[in-house]
Amino acid sequence: MKATVEDLVQTRIPTAHGEFMLHYFSNSIDDKEHIAFVKGDVRDKEDVRVRIHSECFTGDVLGSRRCDCGEQLEMALQLIDQAGFGILIYLRQEGRGIGLLKKLQAYNLQDQGLDTVDANIHLGHLADERQYDIAALMLEHLKVKSVALITNNPQKIDELTRLGITVSKRIPIETDVHDDNLGYLKTKVEKMRHMLSMHKKD
Repeated sequence: MKATVEDLVQTRIPTAHGEFMLHYFSNSIDDKEHIAFVKGDVRDKEDVRVRIHSECFTGDVLGSRRCDCGEQLEMALQLIDQAGFGILIYLRQEGRGIGLLKKLQAYNLQDQGLDTVDANIHLGHLADERQYDIAALMLEHLKVKSVALITNNPQKIDELTRLGITVSKRIPIETDVHDDNLGYLKTKVEKMRHMLSMHKKD
């Protein structure tokens, strides 16, 4: 059976980056609360700035410096605001799809010397278990013609393209490199093909 989504609720959310409409989607794949945060009129537009952001409780909410997620979330909203229209899709797939409990266990393994990829594998998972089917269905529902994807991850581009979304360009989203996230970011470059320049702040 083909996966489906339903846009159940839309509500206005004023933010420091202007006014957005939050779309709450249900879907036929899982029971998680995936959302699209939409600024401006995106219907039938080309080169719509889109960030597909996977949930990171520690980074997005608590401000953890172990990753770049919280900073990327803030930067993505800034980039969308600058364009005047765009979409932030927030997918509830914590820890690259392994969940919060396993992610925290992976953090402890990293503190013992494993990198972010090997820690996931040690716990019996893949390096990255995220799926983008729901994101593609949400973009189709919002009727965008093509997206300028805000990402450093070539896998997201490949997956969206495979799912029928036209990715017209990539917009880099590089955050500060510091001692707390240096190893994490290096692993993303070396083992996950992420496109990062790795300029460390003095």
